[in-house]
Amino acid sequence: MRVRELHRRGRPAPRARLAVALACAAFGGGVLAQPPASNAPPPSPRAGAPIDLTGYWVAVVSEDWRHRMATPRKGDYESLPINAEGRRVADGWDLTADNAAELQCKAFGVGGIMRQPGRVHITWADDDTLRVELDAGTQTRQLEFGAAQPVGAKTWQGLSQAAWQRPPGAGGAPVRAQIGNSAGPIAPGGGGRGQRGGPPPTAALNEGGSLKVTTTNFREGYLRKNGVPYSESASITEYFHRLPEQPGGDVWLHVVTIVDDPKYLSEPFYTSTMFKREPNGAKWKPTPCRTAPPPPVASAPAATRPPDPLPQ
Repeated sequence: MRVRELHRRGRPAPRARLAVALACAAFGGGVLAQPPASNAPPPSPRAGAPIDLTGYWVAVVSEDWRHRMATPRKGDYESLPINAEGRRVADGWDLTADNAAELQCKAFGVGGIMRQPGRVHITWADDDTLRVELDAGTQTRQLEFGAAQPVGAKTWQGLSQAAWQRPPGAGGAPVRAQIGNSAGPIAPGGGGRGQRGGPPPTAALNEGGSLKVTTTNFREGYLRKNGVPYSESASITEYFHRLPEQPGGDVWLHVVTIVDDPKYLSEPFYTSTMFKREPNGAKWKPTPCRTAPPPPVASAPAATRPPDPLPQ
């Protein structure tokens, strides 16, 4: 009995030794395994970009052709949610008066510029600024990442603040396949608890992203060339998406624009504009702001679509 007591007092029993070892591994080993805190700054918007928007892009005018490729006649407000005040202002549109007042760029401001037929050239001006040049009207936009403040008078393109938008789960833990599994292991198979069913979630769920752009400090302009207005108090938000490369190698840029202007619109105005990437700037031809007169009523042709939606 005395020998057994001495044994118990002098050395832990096997089970106790195992418990001590596990505790050391859990506490001491766990602390040592933690990665050291990183003081490195986050990557710049350019270095951390989830998608590449740079390059030359050409507008593909496959919808609203007669409103985009030519100047609509006064009173042609099809598909525009303008209110009574917006209609009153648009009904008073006078192209000759605009030209005399040197307001030729009213149709090339931020509210309507992305709907102009032509080409877009996107580059990085610096690590925090995307430059968007448009050959229509020879306009340039600066998309600033971060909290930029308006400086100086309002301009046609205003102050555009940009932020990357990433899909849910991007950069975090892999998406779990099982319904209700928020903490357990990742399923190699489909949604059943038995690890069977469809294939595991594609990695594409954690890839991609878009660019959100919010613009303020802009001058009043036209949503369309025939004088349909948007005011300086409007809210203009855009989303730039680069679509996956097509089997033939084509790359597309999709721009959604939302203009919310209670002064002239009865509801937000949404447009969806497509651009196709070009290999180089061989067809890049900037032109000044100019609005062609609408066709005379007497010789109005029936609305048709062009055989080739790409500007030549």
